[in-house]
Amino acid sequence: MGSKQIAQETFDDAVQENITEFEMDPEEAVREAVQQFESQGVDLSNIVKAVRQPASENGQKQKHEILLTLDSLGRAVADSDLAEMAEQLAVFTDQCKEQLAFRYLAGQNGAYSVVFSACQLALGDRNLMLKAFYTLSVILDGQPDLLDSAGQDLLLQTLKEYREDAEMTLAAIRCIRHACLKHEQNRQDFVKGRVLPLLTGAIVQHGDSADVVRTAASALRIMTFDDDIRVPFGHAHDHAKMIVLENDGLRVLIEAAKAFTDNSSVLSELCATLSRLSVRNEFCQEIVDLGGLNFMVALLADCIDHPDVVKQVLNAIRAVAGNDDVKDAIVNAGGTDLIVLAISHHLANPQICEQGCAALCVLALRKPENCNVIMEGGGALAALQAMKAHPREVTVQKQACMLIRNLVSRSRDFSQPILEMGAENLITEARATHKDCDDVAKAALRDLGCKVELRELWTGQKGSLAQ
Repeated sequence: MGSKQIAQETFDDAVQENITEFEMDPEEAVREAVQQFESQGVDLSNIVKAVRQPASENGQKQKHEILLTLDSLGRAVADSDLAEMAEQLAVFTDQCKEQLAFRYLAGQNGAYSVVFSACQLALGDRNLMLKAFYTLSVILDGQPDLLDSAGQDLLLQTLKEYREDAEMTLAAIRCIRHACLKHEQNRQDFVKGRVLPLLTGAIVQHGDSADVVRTAASALRIMTFDDDIRVPFGHAHDHAKMIVLENDGLRVLIEAAKAFTDNSSVLSELCATLSRLSVRNEFCQEIVDLGGLNFMVALLADCIDHPDVVKQVLNAIRAVAGNDDVKDAIVNAGGTDLIVLAISHHLANPQICEQGCAALCVLALRKPENCNVIMEGGGALAALQAMKAHPREVTVQKQACMLIRNLVSRSRDFSQPILEMGAENLITEARATHKDCDDVAKAALRDLGCKVELRELWTGQKGSLAQ
């Protein structure tokens, strides 16, 4: 993907020039323009790649279809024509859902203010509110900057006033979720507006609704993200602590899981959120005490054929294993065997290999007795097989190297069996291929008892030392 950007107008002018100057048909003109800009390294992900619609009878210039629909929606809102507004909301939403480029173009042309006005106009009419809020969630998807303080207030007020209405709750949470993804200021504003108790409350209130539980858990998880590159320091850690300490978040999530023992998508989302909340030793222990570990292990066993679920569970197990006592609980619950099974079962999936090796790595850290269990269960062999399967995946190589080092650092008797599995060649290759692997690979080779050639070069003022 290119790194350069152009305006929609620039692309449209190029298409029009291809049509008028070079007599291309519309489809060919668009294809040629796309090829022209992409060859120059231009990112066209936010560009509508279509010909603008012909000028209207009143002489207005050509517009893309999404903007014509936005004009129709704007007129319906201005005229307070609720029936027409409902119809145009549906059309506009369908068009926005097609691709980000349509939403982006609409967003750059005042769509947020029109849709926000539609939400206000719909207040009191539940069905119309659902349509308007759904449109708002779609326009905010990938464009969180569009939301303003009035929109934040409207969403918070809707969650409070319609807390017993599952559909309205879901509609509002979807908007909040999109508004907070990759937007630190929106997250902080919503947390200050007391959104956290509203989200945990929604899970409790609508514990029988898979959509509400899944979406509210996802929104809570997003509140703990640090994904806004414009902000050097976010409040992710503080938000995680608030969810747990002030809103009983761990209990709420684990209790919610009990209603969805057969719904892997809900359980996967709950696992992902729990992993984001495992920021303190005592939180990890509380997850175990509340039965969270039992449902994770059971979910891993029951959904071993579902890679998306397996990845989330492994990530959650890795997170809670930061507590040394929890490490033992995971091993005692048979977690290591399931992790090894997950790696072997999904050996072609680099993300699962990475997460599986990382989870075993944490379980082995400072725990020789756990290393015994991992070795007996085939953990070292699974890690080396993952390295062999994904030689170009630096994260897989790093986690596997770290696991091997943890296995032998306090249990040197494992060195020879691991070397006989072909570890030295695989680790040496990882070190040579990936600069980021050099330190961990070198440490693993040293702890395995291999001769390590130091490649660093140091030059001082007087004399030099090269190795």
